[in-house]
Amino acid sequence: MNCPKCNHENAPDASICSACGSDLAALSATHDQLEVKTCKTAVVSCILALLCLGCFLISIHEIGRRYPEPSLLLSIYSIVSLLLLFSAIVLGIIAFYRLSIGAGQLTGKGFAAVGISVPLVTFFLAIALYVGVRAWSTAYRLCCGTNLSGIGKAMLIYAGDYDDELPRVAGPNSKWGSTPNWQAETTAEAYGLNDDDGRASISANFYLLVKYAEVTPKSFVCIRDEGTSEFTLAKYKIRNKDLADLWDFGPDPSKHCSYTYHIPYGPYPLTTSSDPGLAVAADRNPWLDAPGRRARSVTDLTFLDPKGPRELVRHANSISHKEDGQNVLFADGHTDFEKDPFCGVNNDNIYTSHNDTDIQRGIPPPPQSQPAAPNDSLLLHDPPKGAAR
Repeated sequence: MNCPKCNHENAPDASICSACGSDLAALSATHDQLEVKTCKTAVVSCILALLCLGCFLISIHEIGRRYPEPSLLLSIYSIVSLLLLFSAIVLGIIAFYRLSIGAGQLTGKGFAAVGISVPLVTFFLAIALYVGVRAWSTAYRLCCGTNLSGIGKAMLIYAGDYDDELPRVAGPNSKWGSTPNWQAETTAEAYGLNDDDGRASISANFYLLVKYAEVTPKSFVCIRDEGTSEFTLAKYKIRNKDLADLWDFGPDPSKHCSYTYHIPYGPYPLTTSSDPGLAVAADRNPWLDAPGRRARSVTDLTFLDPKGPRELVRHANSISHKEDGQNVLFADGHTDFEKDPFCGVNNDNIYTSHNDTDIQRGIPPPPQSQPAAPNDSLLLHDPPKGAAR
């Protein structure tokens, strides 16, 4: 029989415990009169484990809603989850020990088991979630990079047919604006060339690759670019035309084109002879409005230090890839995922206008922005219809 005092197993006919020397008959009589109770430590461990799981689920929701923005609430939930996790496990272990020496007078092994197992499962789920998120982010980057790489190859093919010039609609004196008539019959009508030097969107230059290089509209959509979808004829109920008959990605091209392009209107057109390190196209510019978000605050740029903390530099990256960086297409045709926007010629910030003394910080691109020099990358996208440029 088991000793009621130390729980040591003795022979069935033993009268004295071989481990502690107690009188088994006397202890058994006393034991039978005691009330069996639930171990409070086990119950507390179980409650803390369930609270830990709840905080973990709330943290997942907060990450999906706010990532990568810093969130005090997320930090609080994460810290509380860790405290609950360790507390539940420690109390669960203590509960099992107390149950083992309780000589049958304590119950609650199920509560203790929950107190230990649930936090451990939560911990491994958190690790798996982190690994999964990073893996998916990498896959999205590769997909987006593949899009830009294909666009770059199509640009070189296009340039071979148009005097080595990369895609540019209208003329060098045209202005950046909305394409006047994206369903027009002629070039002059499409870009308003009959009245002046014309104007066109940034994305209209990309659309030349749809018209003349057989690039599909899907190639201009980054899966991580919120509010953007593939341009289709059916979406706008166009039945008597083909994609090659149009001049832009619909009435609001920002919703169908995820990428920026080096401003093509002005004194520095892109050609195959441009500096190989000149950034030609990339993910959206964080300083301009986009379909799924507002432009970054100028305050974020004021405090930007290219050599400062990574968290400050992140705010200067494209938001399409959660501020981890951006895919960038260069003039020589290669595409890289850059972890900061200072990747143009001479570490030029590809998303901002600048003067001769500050090429890394610069200022958000104002209306009618122009590069400061032939090797100054200035990548822009069209803001949503009705938004300020």
